[in-house]
Amino acid sequence: MNDPRALSRRTALASLAGATLAGTAAFPASATGHHRRTVRFATFNASLNRTAQGALVTDLSTPDNVQARNAAETIQRVDPDVLLINEFDYDSDGTAARQFQRNYLAVSQNGARPVRYRYHFTGPVNTGVASGIDFDGRGGAVTTPGSDAYGQDAFGYGWFPGQYGMLVLSKYPIDTRAVRTFQRFLWKDMPGNLLPADYYSDEASAVFRLSSKSHWDVPVRIGHDTVHFLVSHPTPPTFDGPEDRNGRRNHDEIRLWADYISGRRRGFYLYDDKGRRGGLRPGARFVIAGDQNADPHDGDSYANAIRQLLDHPAVNLPATPPASAGAVEAASRQGGANTTHTGNPAYDTADFSDSAPGNLRVDYVIPSKGLTPVANGVFWPTSDDPLYRLVGSGWPVPTSDHRLVWQDIRVA
Repeated sequence: MNDPRALSRRTALASLAGATLAGTAAFPASATGHHRRTVRFATFNASLNRTAQGALVTDLSTPDNVQARNAAETIQRVDPDVLLINEFDYDSDGTAARQFQRNYLAVSQNGARPVRYRYHFTGPVNTGVASGIDFDGRGGAVTTPGSDAYGQDAFGYGWFPGQYGMLVLSKYPIDTRAVRTFQRFLWKDMPGNLLPADYYSDEASAVFRLSSKSHWDVPVRIGHDTVHFLVSHPTPPTFDGPEDRNGRRNHDEIRLWADYISGRRRGFYLYDDKGRRGGLRPGARFVIAGDQNADPHDGDSYANAIRQLLDHPAVNLPATPPASAGAVEAASRQGGANTTHTGNPAYDTADFSDSAPGNLRVDYVIPSKGLTPVANGVFWPTSDDPLYRLVGSGWPVPTSDHRLVWQDIRVA
């Protein structure tokens, strides 16, 4: 049963956002010119994942896929300069990425201005990659793609290799030779890790990769400056048992970036897929982005997982987190688990099941010291906004159950 007192407290808390939430569907033009120093970074779990390998390529081969058009319009309305797309199925020759840009982003969607990205980066991920190990202890490794059982035994849950992948798009040059990826880093090699060794066999623990997708350090050149775009998509801290294996993995996936930006003493143990060791050099500027699947107040996170980043001394958080009026309206209308939450609903970024876990803040764009955060927001229009059709309310979702989150950052 809904508790109206809890909902009232949460709505009152949301009112503290005040006028900053008004008109959140109207976005100032992003600074895309190379003579400008304000850059719009964004993350968007666009749910451009499919249940069969090659299906996304098929869907994007024509300009007629409704969900892809909605995702493209969302991006066009916000117009980020540097964007991470989570849940974009990976294919080795990059066909889906090219098709999405050519058939959708470069074409006006419902009058929105087309957006073009000269640079992009994508790469392999652990989702749907067969491990050859019986990770879930059901009596033998499943190595034939296309089922839940296969996904449970893959290095990251997925029905085929590349499902739920990642894509970085940028209007600024990407130093592709300097990109670092951590797809193959082993969980056991993180000192003080939370790997539940009493759940996984010795054989499984010896080969288990930490990243459920991958962790990428993508250096973006902005004029004479370099900003490291640190992107990932940790596993949800759910869909497990009392051992909390996914909650623990989510925590340590977030911890990887916390250690990576902490200097030599904490990042010494890390090694990337080319064998280079250590973390980010001291003083380097960065932006951490992605669907972290962790809320600072509510949900099922293990040991305040996201606080490892939000409270990190190397980051420079904006005075107010990205927010929207649409999220406040959704929490109030949908009720359910939202009435029990303690976090401000204005900061929610995902519209999850009303029974559990409710709407949460799980998508982040976090700048470092040396960068100045300015305007920000969450693309979550209210029901009286013409763009509400891109988000809707509940299931089925017209675009994604996540919202695009953006943060303008002054680089110089």
